[in-house]
Amino acid sequence: MVRNAASMQSLRSSYLPDRTVERPQSSSRPNASSASSAVPARSSPSIANLLQEDDNTISAKLAAAEAQVWSLKEMIKLKAAAQKQLQRQEQRSKVRRYHGSDRQTEQEALQERYNSLRDFDIESFLRSQEPMKEKKNAASYTKPFCDFLTENPTVFHAVDALKQDLKNAGFTQLSERDAWKIEPSGKYFVERNGSSMIAFSVGAKYEPGNGAAVLAGHVDALTAKLKPISNVPNKAGYLQLGVAPYAGGLGKTWWDRDLGIGGRVHVREGDKIVTKLAKLDWPIAKLPTLAEHFGQPSQGPFNKETQMVPIIGLESASERMAAMKLPSPAPFSQPPLLVSNQSLNTFVSTQPLALVKAIGASLGLGSNELHNIVNWELELFDTQPATVIGLHKELISAGRIDDKLCSWSALQALIESSSYGTEDSSLIKVVGLFDDEEIGSLLRQGARGNFLPITLERAVGALAGHTPGSDLMGRTYANSFMVSSDVTHAVNPNFTEVYLANHAPHLNVGVAIAADSNGHMTTDSVSTTILKRCADRVGAQLQVFQIRNDSRSGGTVGPMLSSAMGMRAIDAGLAQLSMHSIRATTGALDPGLGVQLFKGFLDEFEEVDREVRDE
Repeated sequence: MVRNAASMQSLRSSYLPDRTVERPQSSSRPNASSASSAVPARSSPSIANLLQEDDNTISAKLAAAEAQVWSLKEMIKLKAAAQKQLQRQEQRSKVRRYHGSDRQTEQEALQERYNSLRDFDIESFLRSQEPMKEKKNAASYTKPFCDFLTENPTVFHAVDALKQDLKNAGFTQLSERDAWKIEPSGKYFVERNGSSMIAFSVGAKYEPGNGAAVLAGHVDALTAKLKPISNVPNKAGYLQLGVAPYAGGLGKTWWDRDLGIGGRVHVREGDKIVTKLAKLDWPIAKLPTLAEHFGQPSQGPFNKETQMVPIIGLESASERMAAMKLPSPAPFSQPPLLVSNQSLNTFVSTQPLALVKAIGASLGLGSNELHNIVNWELELFDTQPATVIGLHKELISAGRIDDKLCSWSALQALIESSSYGTEDSSLIKVVGLFDDEEIGSLLRQGARGNFLPITLERAVGALAGHTPGSDLMGRTYANSFMVSSDVTHAVNPNFTEVYLANHAPHLNVGVAIAADSNGHMTTDSVSTTILKRCADRVGAQLQVFQIRNDSRSGGTVGPMLSSAMGMRAIDAGLAQLSMHSIRATTGALDPGLGVQLFKGFLDEFEEVDREVRDE
C-alpha cells in the first residue's frame, strides 16, 4: 500500500510513461521482411498511441488530484480506466517495445500499472498526509467556529445551523414519525424538538451486530427564558420583561451586558402552524447594577425574581396615559389565562406589544398579521460577537462556549470522517447532541430520554431488515464505544491553588480526559487506553483533568448514556476558562484540535478496538 509521498511518486512512475526514456521510432523497428519476430504494420492507430492518449488524460487527473487531495471516487475512476485499458489490450495482438536491453510486452507493462492502482490504498495515502494537514488546519477552524457562535445564539439556531452543515455534506434527514430506509455507505441525521439531533454514517462493510463509534455532547447553554406571560407591570417609567433563569442564567456575570432576544416562534399560515426562528441580535435588554455608592444593597446577594428583571425600554407618554386610565388589577385577582377578553388572539396580548412588533417584523409579518403568532420560546443572549483576543490572537472570547465548542467540533469531525474512508469501515459513526444537559437532561430531548438508544435500534433494524432483538442490540452496544465530549476547566493562572497539580489542562494543547473517582465521569483505564491509542494514531495530544479532593465535580451526559446502553465510554472534552460565565475563553486552536481528535476517534476506533477485544 502507498503510505507516503515517495511511494506516491513511485506509483505515478509505474502508472505513467517514463518521459525520460525515448521510445523507438517506427523506422528503428524491424520491418516485415527483416525478421520473423517483427511486428506487422497496421493501418489503424497503434496501441502505443492509444495508451499515450489515455495516459495523458490520467496524468492530468493525477496532477489535479495532487493539487487538491484525491477523493475516493477519483481513485475508482482511475482504476476503472486502467481496467478498460487492460481489457482492450487483451483483445489486441501483443506489441513489443524496447527498454534498453530488456524486452517486455505492453500487456505486461499495463498489467503492472493496473496492479499498482489496484493495490493503491487512497485512504492510507490520505491518512499519511494527515499530520501535516492537521497542523495546517487547526487555526483554520477558528473563524468558522466564532461565526457559528455569533450567528446562532440560541439552541434552536445552533441545531438548525448544524443541520444545514449536514445537508450540505450530503446527509439525508430522517423523521422520527416515518419508517427509515438506511443503507451501508449512507449518511443520515434526525432531530428532536428542534433542540437536539443525532447524525450518523454507516460503513460500507457494516453487518448487523457491529458496533458504533459515538461522540455525545450537549448543545444547550445557560440563559434566561421568557416566562409564558412575559408582560410585567411598568415601574418608574421603564418597560420590563418577565424572564426566568435556565440553569445558572442570570448569574453575577449577566449584570450590565447588552442582551438580545431570540428563539423559535410558532406562526399560523393558513390551516397550518409553522415554526420559524427569530433573532433580535442588537442590544435590547439590560440588567443594570445598582451603583456601589448605595453600599450594601449593591453588593448582593440579589433576588432573581425582583431585582434581576431586565429593562427593554422606556414607557411612552401614550402608554403612561393608558395605564392611568386603566389601572392594573390587583395581583392574583384574575386567572392567568392565555386568552384575552379584549382580543381574539390567545397569545400576543400576554406579551409586551413592542416586543411582539419587533419579533413580527423580523419574521416579515405586518401589523395586521401579528395575531398569527400563536406562541414562542424565546431567550436572552449576549450580543457581543465571538472574537479572537491576545497579543497573537491565540484566544477566543465568546458566549455559549459551554458546550457549543465540543458539539461543533464533533459534528465537523463526523462530516470530515464521512466524506471519505467509509468503504473499508464496518461500523456506524455517530454524533449525538442533546438539549437540557444544564438542567439534568430529564426531558425527551435530553440525554436521559430514549433519543440515542431508539435511534441506534431503528438504524440497526433498518440495516438488518427486521426489528432488532435483545441479542442483536446487546452485541451492538457491546461492540460500541462512546466519547462523552463536554468542556472541562482550563487552569486559571490567578487561582492555581484550586486545581489539582498535574491535572490542570492548558489551552491550545488538545482534548482533556476528565476523570472522577466517584463516578461522575465514565473514564476508566480501558477507555483511556482506547482513546489514547486513537490519539496516537493521528498525532493528537491528550491532557487529563481531575478535581481536588476538597472540590465538587460537575456531571456530563456520559454516565447516563453509558449506563442505559451498557456501552464503554470515556469523558473527554476541550478546556475553557470561566465556565458558566456569560462570556468565557478558550484557545483559538482548540476548535481545530477538537476536530482532529474526534475525527481520529471516528476513523481509528475500529482498528484500535481489535487490540482491546478482550477488555
